[in-house]
Order: sequence, then C-alpha cells, then structure tokens
Amino acid sequence: MLDVSKEKVATLEIMKQVVKHSSFNQLTNSDVTACADGFAEVQMPFSPELCQHKGFLHGGLVGYLADVALSWACASAVGEVLTSEYRVHILAPGIGERFIGRGQVIKAGRRQVVARSDVYAVKDGEEKLIATATGTCIPVGKK
Repeated sequence: MLDVSKEKVATLEIMKQVVKHSSFNQLTNSDVTACADGFAEVQMPFSPELCQHKGFLHGGLVGYLADVALSWACASAVGEVLTSEYRVHILAPGIGERFIGRGQVIKAGRRQVVARSDVYAVKDGEEKLIATATGTCIPVGKK
C-alpha cells in the first residue's frame, strides 16, 4: 500500500501509482485522469467481460467507478482514506465505449469526508449520466 498520509494528500501522480499496484484496477483497465483539490476522475474502457447478461456494464462496476471517484476525491483533500459507506443510484444502462467516474468532496472534516460522484457512459463522443452516488470516507492513520 502506498503512503498517503495527512501531510501528503493524494495527487494524480500518487493515484497513478495506486492504480499501477492495484490488481482490480488493472483487471478493469481503469486509469485515473485527475486527482487534486477534492476532485478526482477515473476512466474505464468498455470490455465485454465487464458486462452483465444483457450486455450493459455490470452494476457492480458502476458502483466501483462511483466509489473510487468519490474516495480518491476525498484522498486528494485529506490524505489516505477508507470508504465507510456509499449509495449509488443507477439511472440508465451502461452502454458506451468507455465510462467515466467523477468525484467531488462536499465537506471534509477531521473524522469524516462526505463526497459525491457521477458516472457517465461515453458513446460516439457524447457523455450520458448513468449513475450518481454519495459516500462517506474516513481518514486513516490519524489519532
């Protein structure tokens, strides 16, 4: 695990290293494209192996994009965090060439950080909102 402590909030460079060392992120071929000042963006290309029986992006992966986007946004604000809860509302089927999760911190406190994220499907260059989420992250390594 890479050290993202209070003195060292997550940056794009740090999160690229996290992605590089995370088997699951590699399995999904995800890439972090932004991470700073309470905002993060992660992208994942379409792959038939990531779909459910109707050919849509599996809901578990929609939740994954929502979770990593909001938790990495939190990490960019306060340092290393763990997600304690998140709630996803799936609004439309995941149909596209790639998918984007964008997270934004709503409020950062010492004991918890509340954030939101939106997940988009990109098809023919057009973004379509397919899910929205809110979540809470807990800063770790603090007494």
